[in-house]
Amino acid sequence: MPNLHRSLLLAGVSTVALNCAAVAQDTDTATTPSGAEDSAFVLGDITLTADDVAGYVATGAQTTKSSTPIAEAQQSVSVVTEDQIAEQGAQNLGQALSYTAGVLAEPFGIDPRFDTPYIRGFRADNAQYVNGLRQGRYFGAVSQEIYGLQQIEVLRGPSSSLYGAGSPLGVINMVQKRARSFDFGEAGIGYDSNNSPSLFFDVNRAPSEDLSFRITGIGRDESTQIEDLTNKGGYLAGAVRWTPSEATTVDFLANYTKDAPISPTGVPFEIARTGDGDYLRDVYTGQKDWDDSDRRMYSIGVEVSHALDNGWTLSQGFRYESLDWDYRGTYASAVIAPDIISRGSSDQREDSDTISLDTRLSGEITTGQAVHKLLFGADIRKYDAFESSQFSADIRDEDGNLIAWGTPPLDLNNPDYYQGGRIMGAINAGDSTLRQVGIYAQDEIEYGNWRGSLGLRYDWIEQTGERYGSSSEYKDNELTGRLGLGYVMANGIAPYVSYSTSFDPQVGQNIDGDALLPTQGKQWEVGVKYSPTSFDGLITVALYDLRQTNVNRSVPLPDGEGSGIRQIGEVRSKGIEIETTAEIADGWKLRAGYAYNKTEQKAPSGDPLDGNELQDAPRHLASLWLDRDFGNGIRVGGGIRHIGERYIDVANSAELDSVTLVDLGAGYVRDDIEMSLNITNLTDEVYVGACGFSYCSYGEGRTVSAKVAYKW
Repeated sequence: MPNLHRSLLLAGVSTVALNCAAVAQDTDTATTPSGAEDSAFVLGDITLTADDVAGYVATGAQTTKSSTPIAEAQQSVSVVTEDQIAEQGAQNLGQALSYTAGVLAEPFGIDPRFDTPYIRGFRADNAQYVNGLRQGRYFGAVSQEIYGLQQIEVLRGPSSSLYGAGSPLGVINMVQKRARSFDFGEAGIGYDSNNSPSLFFDVNRAPSEDLSFRITGIGRDESTQIEDLTNKGGYLAGAVRWTPSEATTVDFLANYTKDAPISPTGVPFEIARTGDGDYLRDVYTGQKDWDDSDRRMYSIGVEVSHALDNGWTLSQGFRYESLDWDYRGTYASAVIAPDIISRGSSDQREDSDTISLDTRLSGEITTGQAVHKLLFGADIRKYDAFESSQFSADIRDEDGNLIAWGTPPLDLNNPDYYQGGRIMGAINAGDSTLRQVGIYAQDEIEYGNWRGSLGLRYDWIEQTGERYGSSSEYKDNELTGRLGLGYVMANGIAPYVSYSTSFDPQVGQNIDGDALLPTQGKQWEVGVKYSPTSFDGLITVALYDLRQTNVNRSVPLPDGEGSGIRQIGEVRSKGIEIETTAEIADGWKLRAGYAYNKTEQKAPSGDPLDGNELQDAPRHLASLWLDRDFGNGIRVGGGIRHIGERYIDVANSAELDSVTLVDLGAGYVRDDIEMSLNITNLTDEVYVGACGFSYCSYGEGRTVSAKVAYKW
């Protein structure tokens, strides 16, 4: 324990020192200085964060905060590279993850506001990170521009031992493009069958050995299968890399997004179940004289890595991000007559700022025949948000009879989008501040062919202020951890077992007036990884048992008037995931996955939810993508995705049908010109992706997209 205390103290002192110097996080590579040949990281150039990967197979991930290869890590990790994103023609996070094992990637169709995949039965709206730092926002992670990313990482299972408060599903980390040490560039145009043009460019320059910069941008005038919903906007990002010495690398990262995303409103399940899907998925159910959106986001970050003379590496990541969003939207509410739906209107404002700082000290010591890769870290996150919301309200008399609609209903057969006459209710607003401080330590042990890992973290988390007119105050301290054990065989096979925990704070009070406890996550995972020697690839199999406790349940109040919350629930998620990523000889690339996931809600005997499955948690997910580069400038690829049946709500009141989708991709390169063509949902399957608050969203129909770029 004295050694641990000294190490944690050293990490804390390093944090203060780096703060004073205004420097930040680890970089793509850190080179060990001369005279430190016996240090922890004398392995050539060590990947501390994600670097550009040629092809589909990545060996490391920024998310693990370690140089240990993915093939030896005692946890399930997937990486989607920039090449895979481009060749599959992905336009958003969901599409980029659609061939990742166990991920329900785009359940609500194309929603330009948010990225909302599901992993192992849990929704990932509070599990998304950018450059290893969590995105700021309470409800839903705002969409990130996919063209500005160089890779996407999925770390499955509870990960609070490294990241603190969060979902038990794990972490989705999006890595922004970095400046590189050589010159390159591209500029091009794109267009798709939804009449969506785009212009894009990505230029990198390295004027000297110690300085390089990169600027990336894209402008879009997007539309989806719903013609009336458009999203005009643009993205601009800059990256600068400065290497003042062989021991130090500094990355500056900044980006700005301005767009106008509005969500497709969908239709109530009763109509989606019996109506004409070909018509309903294209119909606009909003209000053209009301719906409006104006969103502005920007972030500024710095990442620094410095190799100390004693062989240890000090690194830090810092980001400031700002979100300013004014949104007026419409949502379908209920069926009030055949093909006539009631609707609601919302007027929302959001203005938030997030500061994130993560400082780490890493190095290596040897005890006997065991080598310890040690990591000590401290991170801070502060999130300030002003939020206001106003919803339409029906007017009723004292007997409950309807006098006037808050929002005019809509006749789906004869829609009128300019009815006006909205009656808005009271405005709920509030300012709140969330603060999280955590210290963590990790020991990765190599003993011959054995691999082990131990991680511990302690968090202090506090929230003050109000949200939507109600108190949002809470305070909590939590200890989380992770254990792993694996064995690396000479033939590339590496079995492992791990146990990990997580926590996620809850806001509000229970039925007795006591503050809600954080939900607790815990998971056992047993798996095997195989790195073939005959070709570049990674094959993984993982079996898991994931549980979340202290889940909120709505129960009747003692007086019978209304309902309240008791934390009497538990969620269980068990399954198996199989994934293969490979680059076979003669230009073949492969990405394949299958997942079986069985979820169950547990509650006291007699609770109507006891034994039910989770919402939007299909038992079966499968995908296969195969791409062939013929070596003459022609590339052809194709894939198939299967989404199994899933329930529309936690009450399991109805199921959505399974669906199988086919995608195609092709490319042609001649001299400096590159052309690509992608078709998603080739057979134009009509299907409901998911059902949410009061309506169901359709998956996107067949979309053909083409790009032409000049590269140099």
